[in-house]
Amino acid sequence: MADHARRRSARRPVALAVIGGSVLVAMGAGVWATLSATAANVTPETISSGTLKLTLAANGAGFDQSIANLAPGDTVNRYVDLTSGGSLDAQALTMQVAATGSSALVTDGASTKALRVTVKQCPGTWNTATGACGGTASTLLPATALSGLGSAQSLIAGAVTAGSVAHLQVSVQLPDQTETTVNGTLPTATIQGLTANLTYTFAETQRSATTTGS
Repeated sequence: MADHARRRSARRPVALAVIGGSVLVAMGAGVWATLSATAANVTPETISSGTLKLTLAANGAGFDQSIANLAPGDTVNRYVDLTSGGSLDAQALTMQVAATGSSALVTDGASTKALRVTVKQCPGTWNTATGACGGTASTLLPATALSGLGSAQSLIAGAVTAGSVAHLQVSVQLPDQTETTVNGTLPTATIQGLTANLTYTFAETQRSATTTGS
């Protein structure tokens, strides 16, 4: 009985220590429980992204009108309107021409026989019958051989305002040159009786990114 009483007495401090430790753990957890507060906007903030659009339309005779029977020195004008119709301002308007067909008309060499393209812009309205501009026309691209238009060429380096319309005159010229047809036989590397097919691609990029508080 005495041994049993001593064992019970020995276990009692251990049990008290365990209980005390549990109380301390519980008290420790209670130390980290603090007040908190939050705030949020009642009305959600609406964010919308802008749009960048470029459309091409014929203004009278456009690119869908074929050009036939060109003679050396001839120039034919085509008129198109480019509309930057998105909500974002743009910049860096370019033009590229993919040309297929007879190499004498497409590839420029020392003979300078190939077709040339010139682009002008009118701030007003083009008279598509006479080529007169209702204002002062500006040259966006001087006469350039098709071989130089296989990559994008700059037309407007700066800003293109959203909603603006560029009234363009695109001229195709067969350079002045001399050939002699003998007894009905066309000369070698002739520019006569040939065909070229041109696809014009205009492009623009978005305006520079901004940081604003408005």
